[in-house]
Amino acid sequence: MTEREKMLAGQLYDCGDAELLTQWHKAKDLARNYNQTNSSDAAEKEKILNELLGGKGKNLWITAPFYVDYGNNIYFGNNCEVNMNCTFLDDNIIRIGDNALIAPNVQIYTAFHPTNAGERFGEPKEDGSFEFCKTGTAPVIIGDNVWIGGGAIILPGVTIGNNVVIGAGSIVTKDIPDNVIAVGNPCRVIKENKQSRMLYFA
Repeated sequence: MTEREKMLAGQLYDCGDAELLTQWHKAKDLARNYNQTNSSDAAEKEKILNELLGGKGKNLWITAPFYVDYGNNIYFGNNCEVNMNCTFLDDNIIRIGDNALIAPNVQIYTAFHPTNAGERFGEPKEDGSFEFCKTGTAPVIIGDNVWIGGGAIILPGVTIGNNVVIGAGSIVTKDIPDNVIAVGNPCRVIKENKQSRMLYFA
């Protein structure tokens, strides 16, 4: 298996692999270009997103700045909005459904490292330096009609169901079922989402 195949399979992989570094640098350059594009230049922003992302539906709005690892592992449905200063570490798949609202400073992580330092770095080289740290991954899946409040952090392997609101500042460590409002650290369900009144999480 290539290191990219290991990465997407959730196996420990080498971040310093030449193929992955090439993709990583390309994504960083594209994200930089996106973040520096005039806000009103919709055509150029669309062109960059088409090259950067793995796939997207209609009516995607991403407010700069926006940060990714590889970009090509991120997939959006239709009618999605990502507010400023969001970070998506897409070492595995990040799949976001239709009608998503993602508030400022949201972080979505698919990458993690062994907790044992020896497993993270291995043996030092003769000059005392280390290789890139070993990394594992797990995908993040977000359903339709989800609103993620400002500053929320979604950890690797989490699935968020349809019609969910995640409160601002929450740290989502486990799956969240459909049709609920969930908040806190760790994020937990506090009520069904009947959408009977306006709630302000962003």
